[in-house]
Amino acid sequence: MAGLAPALVAAALAIAAPAARAADPDTCPPTAQPALALPRFADAATSPAGVRIITFGSSSTAGAGASEPRRAYPPQLEERLGRALAGVSVTVVNRGASGEDVTHMLARIDTEVLARSPDLVVWQVGANAALRRMDPERFRQNLRTGLERLRGAGVDVVLLDNQRAPAIVAQPGHRDYDGILAEVAAAVPGVRLFSRGALMEAWAEAGVPPSALISPDGLHHNDRGYACLAEALAEALLAGLPERALAAR
Repeated sequence: MAGLAPALVAAALAIAAPAARAADPDTCPPTAQPALALPRFADAATSPAGVRIITFGSSSTAGAGASEPRRAYPPQLEERLGRALAGVSVTVVNRGASGEDVTHMLARIDTEVLARSPDLVVWQVGANAALRRMDPERFRQNLRTGLERLRGAGVDVVLLDNQRAPAIVAQPGHRDYDGILAEVAAAVPGVRLFSRGALMEAWAEAGVPPSALISPDGLHHNDRGYACLAEALAEALLAGLPERALAAR
């Protein structure tokens, strides 16, 4: 940049910096996350008993595509929340099961989720419905049944919609399932949507396309994708904590 005026050099560096961060495989694209306000999670964040979270879903919760189990998003979510909530015990239990759709998950809510008395459930669901072209009304009804069961036990719920992966994007009507998730989340009190689809679209706008965050199978996240998902979800959960919870950190 020899010969450029200092102001032009500064402007050029400011433009280049986000691009460099986007290309760095060890960093995540900067995006603004909507706060997830969750009362039971907030209470647990100031409780001596600590926070208990269950991540519930299919293969992208289980960690398919990750190079090792600790690279899946649930262990990384636990690590990030644990660092942020200093002095508070944070436990994230991974109850992802590869290949399951909403019907399979509904059958194990009582034994594998509610029996563990979580404060928060992050429910990733809809990918296999899109891949198998499940009847949308059946998907909606089973989803609603599961959410009402969780909420009936007083558990906070975050719904996680579908990744923008080639295998899913190739399915006609794949966005219909995201739409159902958003619709039901808005209709059931105590349920919040964290849109992975919208997040990945924001990452693409920041210079990181879905291909950089998806494993060679064309469906699941790679290590970077899981890390960035965990980072963004942790930010949203922490942003939703009230002042009294933040003051106790």
